[in-house]
Amino acid sequence: MDRLKVAPAETMGDAEVRDRVFRVLTEEPALERCSIRGSAEAGSEAVPDAGGRIIVEVSDGVVTLNGEVPSLSHKRLAGVLAWWVPGVRDVINGLEEVPPEEDSDDELIDAVRLVLEKDPFVNADRIRVDSKDWIVTLEGFVPRESMGQMAERDAWYVLGVKSVVNKIAVGA
Repeated sequence: MDRLKVAPAETMGDAEVRDRVFRVLTEEPALERCSIRGSAEAGSEAVPDAGGRIIVEVSDGVVTLNGEVPSLSHKRLAGVLAWWVPGVRDVINGLEEVPPEEDSDDELIDAVRLVLEKDPFVNADRIRVDSKDWIVTLEGFVPRESMGQMAERDAWYVLGVKSVVNKIAVGA
């Protein structure tokens, strides 16, 4: 297991990080059928339970997601959304897909594409995604180098990615 840890861009307490992760997850249309709550001690509001449940816990800036979701895509998306919250140092994605799904490079490609499409700072239409043995390759053209770097970072946030090969060029 690869454990990527980062220094937070904004310093904030665990309760504020948890509340922000909770808010981001509850605002995501793909997760609208899931019950989402903070840790039992926090007593955060819950959304109607119809398509899974996600429990958000935060300790020292490390977000832990536990519970069940309906697919690997939901699991991966929840993990990336948590990573995007300022103040998060690490994400431990303990969500289980129910029923269990077989993972594949095609599933991983779909998840990376979904994440790139959700990122408002990346033009996903200009980026091609491929994967072989969980090594993701990004190709295409973007107007700014920073956009290619953001796309690479987004790919790294997707659970199951072993490596990212960034072949994105800056150009028209």
